[in-house]
Amino acid sequence: MTELTSIVLKSVPNLAAAYATAVLTAPARRGGDRLPDLELVLPELAVDREHLAAYHRVCGFRLVDELPVTYPHVLAFPLAMRLMTDRAFPFPLPGLVHLRNRITWLRPLHAAERITFRVRAEELAPHERGTRFDVVAEASVAGETVWTGRSTYLRRGGGRPGRPERRASPPAPTAVWRVPEDIGRRYAAVSGDRNPIHLHPLAARLFGFRRAIAHGMWVKARCLAALEGRLPEAGTVDVRFKLPVLLPATVAFAARRADGGWSFEVRDGGRPHLSGTVQPAGATPCPAGHCSAPSRRGSSAGRW
Repeated sequence: MTELTSIVLKSVPNLAAAYATAVLTAPARRGGDRLPDLELVLPELAVDREHLAAYHRVCGFRLVDELPVTYPHVLAFPLAMRLMTDRAFPFPLPGLVHLRNRITWLRPLHAAERITFRVRAEELAPHERGTRFDVVAEASVAGETVWTGRSTYLRRGGGRPGRPERRASPPAPTAVWRVPEDIGRRYAAVSGDRNPIHLHPLAARLFGFRRAIAHGMWVKARCLAALEGRLPEAGTVDVRFKLPVLLPATVAFAARRADGGWSFEVRDGGRPHLSGTVQPAGATPCPAGHCSAPSRRGSSAGRW
């Protein structure tokens, strides 16, 4: 692995400036075969309890001091944006597709703890529809890494189409959710992810969507909120984003016990939006094809 240059930040990066940079520099970013050898570090971040409570409410979690396992992703998001708008980053943010998110936690995090974040990009590789790469965020407390999030993104262009994904019959729903039209704006206000495809139908149409779409990470968080109280103290939650959730929507959530953890998915009739698994720490990984099968189409749920 290439040695990284660490930059220690004195404050949380300004997201408005990052979005402006993303738009202004997009035409000059034409791809490449190298990610920046850069790691951004934000030390000793204190959790804002009001912000945490707002996140709990918009995603459906109970109001407690323990951080949902998806919440550190929100705290690390400004660093990820700063990294992906660095002048050495080869790809423009507009058009990136969020394919997958995998979170591993070694223990619960609590609001009273001060958390140090490290964010880097790695694993640049060909994909059947272009080029993929990972943005990795690590959260540590007192020098111990206790949480890791890995988001896989696709830069479309080139590649060869894969075989169509085999669609299994949908399982019986555990719950039916009515997703309101304003959930993109509400989640954006908390997460800072103000990608225009989530905010308003007119803005979404500029990017090829008939209506605004829900954030993929909101859908993931909503699934975990439905499993709250039944998640392991330490484990991994891995999801594949599939078709976008057009707002407003009525979707079916289905969850079942699997290998000591959970298998779950979100669908709209026969249309899959997300599939995922939760596995406790130390569990044997699911054999290929028996858990959340990778989407051949990728996801527009996280497209910029």
